[in-house]
Amino acid sequence: MVTLDKAVVARCKSHGVHFEVLVDPDAALALKREEDISIDKVLAVEDIFEDASKGERSAEEDLKKAFGTTDVHSAAREIILKGELQLTSEQRKRMQDDKRRRVIDTIARNAINPQTGGPHPPARIEKAMEEAGIHIDPFKKVDEIVTEVMKKIRPIIPIRFEEVKVAVKIPPQYAAKSYGEIAGFGHLEKQEWQNDGSVIVVIKIPAGMQDDLYGLVNRLTKGDAETKLLR
Repeated sequence: MVTLDKAVVARCKSHGVHFEVLVDPDAALALKREEDISIDKVLAVEDIFEDASKGERSAEEDLKKAFGTTDVHSAAREIILKGELQLTSEQRKRMQDDKRRRVIDTIARNAINPQTGGPHPPARIEKAMEEAGIHIDPFKKVDEIVTEVMKKIRPIIPIRFEEVKVAVKIPPQYAAKSYGEIAGFGHLEKQEWQNDGSVIVVIKIPAGMQDDLYGLVNRLTKGDAETKLLR
């Protein structure tokens, strides 16, 4: 449970009445993103307020009318899910910075430069976002922001999402030990075990993750595996 000095207000209005709860901002956001988190870890105080700053608690009849229950946990969950979070400027900036890093990482791992077929470095994506004047909404989901960012940076850099197929032939001395990790790196399209004990797998991965795959294969097979980009 978060301490009161670090808690923020989540509020909503229903049936003409204001309802507020004091919450951990990170945990509340996780709940709004429908992550599996206990309401006990979200609330700083197990009370529903009409005005949290004055300590004025909500009347039971108002809770019953608005949420169909007087149970604090159930009502608080509804307030958080349907309402808005009041963040401090420091909290908002920290959350924006974290969301920006996740967006850049997602794009770098899934997108390519169609002119070269290779991935864009994260620094290039970040620069394009700055040039496009992109504002990060800390309350939006990463996939929503990624869609918006891709539209805005396409006029600045050639970029698109693409998946590729890569065939990997794992030598017999490494096949049994490394097969699972390599095959599980992406979507397994095909596998063929050879008479000599080697195995050929074809996996589909985001185009931007090719270097990560090749690094994994080289590490597990000491550079002895064969790879082929099938596209």
